[in-house]
This record gives sequence, C-alpha cells and structure tokens, in this order.
Amino acid sequence: MATIKPFMAYRPRKDIVSEVAALPYDVYNRAEAKEVVAANPLSFLRIDRAETSFDDSVDTYAPCVYAKAKELLYDMIEKGEYVADSKGMYYIYELTMDGRAQTGIVACASIDDYQNGVIKKHENTRADKEIDRITHVDTCNAQTGPIFLAYRAQEDIDNVINKIKAGTPEFDFVSDDGIGHRGWLVAAEDDINTVRDSFDKLSQIYIADGHHRAASAVKVGIKRREANPATTGEEEYNFFLSVLFPHNQLKILPYNRVVKDLYGNTKEEFIDKVKTYFDIETMPEAYSPDKKNTFGMYLDGQWYKLTAKSEITSEDPVEGLDVSILQNNLLNPILGIEDPRTDKRIDFVGGIRGLKELERRVANDMEIAFSMYPTSIEELFDVADANMLMPPKSTWFEPKLRSGIFIHKL
Repeated sequence: MATIKPFMAYRPRKDIVSEVAALPYDVYNRAEAKEVVAANPLSFLRIDRAETSFDDSVDTYAPCVYAKAKELLYDMIEKGEYVADSKGMYYIYELTMDGRAQTGIVACASIDDYQNGVIKKHENTRADKEIDRITHVDTCNAQTGPIFLAYRAQEDIDNVINKIKAGTPEFDFVSDDGIGHRGWLVAAEDDINTVRDSFDKLSQIYIADGHHRAASAVKVGIKRREANPATTGEEEYNFFLSVLFPHNQLKILPYNRVVKDLYGNTKEEFIDKVKTYFDIETMPEAYSPDKKNTFGMYLDGQWYKLTAKSEITSEDPVEGLDVSILQNNLLNPILGIEDPRTDKRIDFVGGIRGLKELERRVANDMEIAFSMYPTSIEELFDVADANMLMPPKSTWFEPKLRSGIFIHKL
C-alpha cells in the first residue's frame, strides 16, 4: 500500500512562476549555473545552487553556501513572492514537449515506503552527492526539487485529472527550451479522497528520476526522527516532495555512448572482433535504432547498424537490457571499458542532443560513438520489481521537472 499524501505547498506568485521555475540543480556545472542566474535573477537555481551568489574562490559545498540558500528562500517568502496554500491538497503538473503531454500528481511520498520497498529503486546512489542535498534540505528546512515517480496507470486517478484539467490552470507558461508547463489544484475533498484511495491500492511506486534527491530526503527524515523521540510519523519530514506520473504517458530517451579510442585496435581489427557478437550493416546516413537489440555505431565518418546475435541476448531483467548487451559484449571485452562509472575513456550523451552531437564528439575528442534504443518503462519496472539495479546511464527522461514551482516545508 503506497502512502501518497496531500500537502500545503508554498508556490510562487502567478505573475513570476515562469521566471522562478528552474531545471534541476544537477543539469548544470557551476559556470553554467552562474550564467543562468545572471540572466534571470528570479530563477530558483540561485537557491538550488546558492554558490552562484559567491565568487568562485568559495567552495561549492561551504556552509555559507547553504546558509545563503536558506536566506534567499525565506526572503522570497517574506516578500510574498512565495505564498503558502491554506490547506493540504494535491496538485496537477502537466508538461508538454513536441506536442506530447504527460500529467502528474504533485504530492508527498512516504520515507517508510522508500525504506520498505513500496517505492522501488533501480539505481545506486553516491554518498558525496547525497551529502550536498541532505545539507541543502536540512538547512532550508524544505524540499525544493521534486522526485520523479512513476506508477501503473489508474483509471480513477485519470478521471480526476481529466475533470480538473477542463478548468482554468493555476499557471500556464512555456519555458525557454520550448516545454509547456501547466498546473491545477486538486482541492475538493472528494477528489483528494479518490486520489489518495487509488494510491493506497498500489503496492509499487517507482523512482524514474531523482534517486539522489529521494535518498537525501529520506536521510533527513530519519535524522529528524532520531532527534525527536516523540515523533508520530505524521510530521512533514516523514514525507518527500514528488510528482507521480502514470507509466503510459512516459517517454524514455536513449542514453548514447562515446569512447575515446579503439583500445589499441586498428579499425579493421576492431570491426572483426565486433562481428563475433553482432551482425554489422553499413548505413547510408546517421542511424538511430528502431528496435531492441540493435545499435548504431559511428566510426571514421561512417554509420553502421549492429544487431546482437541471439546467443548474447537474455531474458534476465538486467542482462537483457541493451545497455548491458553493449557493455558486456563490446565496450568491455573489445574496448576495455571495465567500469563505465569510473573509466575516463567513455562518456555519455543524452538522447535529447541527437545524433549530430555524437558526430561532433567523434570529430572533436572521441573516436567512436554508439546510438542506443531507449530502455522502456516496462524494463525499468521489471528491474525494480526484481530488486535489481540498472547499469549506469540506462535512462534519460524528458522533459525534466522544474524546481521551485512547489515547495514542501518540513
């Protein structure tokens, strides 16, 4: 049973929400974040990445950076730029990209569900990345970036969403990257109860994106529980800000690979080795795979189609993923990439950047590129249901949720 509860959000005033809304903190490096904040002083990135208020000599993770984030957030609240809702409710958040919409429920998920496996994970997290967000959440006493969760579509929730979406949205804007953002309130008690009861019936919810934010929010909650022996389990720190989307509205883009060299092989030697595991076909133009177990390869100005031979495919939830097939039968044995998490010879390119970016990387700093067929949401569910983990860089979700539109105070 999944506990997905309504909450009282702090939300930016309607006239500034489009300026405040920001891409997740971790899609930028420090220099890029400073450029965004300089161009738009209201961007929530100045709170998510408060080092943008300091000279580069100040460490990104210095205590004064987190103190600045808190100062900036509560200054916006005091100025009335953020306004608290008067009652607990759910919210609807719709994102539209290239004419395709996905609509989620903004709510708070339970740290207990995260710990007991109702909320399922498919990635490992890194302690150093967790510490940053733990400190940010704890210092600000608020969760500012939602975790992207997925659930198997429920007709009752769809009906509530469709009914409310027929009304006037609370906000409606198009961000600089062309993504449409609209939001509504789920304020009527009957609708709140329908949504809550529908989630109550689910035994699995899945983290699609935001594993580090989720782990950090949970650890802050546990820390506060331990400091409060009288905790009831209902305090706000027992829950974390989320947007939950039905699985049939989600689209995963490929996560492509580029490698710096051929690991001492000549082009001919390399291709001969690849033929052991894959059928190779020369392609007349840039190739993006159109089905599972096929891969694009760009080498020496030429695109190829690789098709995995049947003996290297698998029904195992992890070993059968295309990212695993490529890693286990080409990147590791032929190109010497033993651990893609740490090997500096490999890099990963989100599918949103397209095949031209792969060609550009090969022309500049890499020797070979691979275009992937995207992992499906069903494959993600299968891996999580088996309590297994995906290889790194298996999924790229678009569009990205914006931070700063909904704030969950602890």
